[in-house]
Amino acid sequence: MKVQICAVGRLRSGPEAELVADYLARFDRTGRPHGLGPATIAEVEDRKGGGMAAEAELLQRSLPAGALTVVMDERGQMPSSPDFAAMLVRWRDQGRDVAFVIGGADGLSPALRDRADAAISLGTMVWPHMLVRVMLAEQLYRAATIIAGTPYHRA
Repeated sequence: MKVQICAVGRLRSGPEAELVADYLARFDRTGRPHGLGPATIAEVEDRKGGGMAAEAELLQRSLPAGALTVVMDERGQMPSSPDFAAMLVRWRDQGRDVAFVIGGADGLSPALRDRADAAISLGTMVWPHMLVRVMLAEQLYRAATIIAGTPYHRA
């Protein structure tokens, strides 16, 4: 199962970029024996200032054909880490690739949210979209370790 993170904005070099790269490398290494990965990132930028609608169009174009679309949104369901791992297993077993969508500073357009197959929240607090990448990458790695039965996740 291929995983793609489709996100608004370019993650420049720095601690966030290093964390995302590290967690996605760990996810690939741990997940591949279990049919998970690779994980890639597609970054889009609205250089014309068209707002959420323009970002939604760019994000829509970045989605892999046939992939299950999961928006990262504060209104989504809040699965536990083991529940998130179970979701990945279910999607993998259905033969689906998955694309996680992260909006920009203003969030995601309602139209894009409505077209998504699922919505996941990282909590009721609002997080900067660049940190959401880090948190999602860590949760992907954590899910892979849960599936692999390694001790990283301590419930």
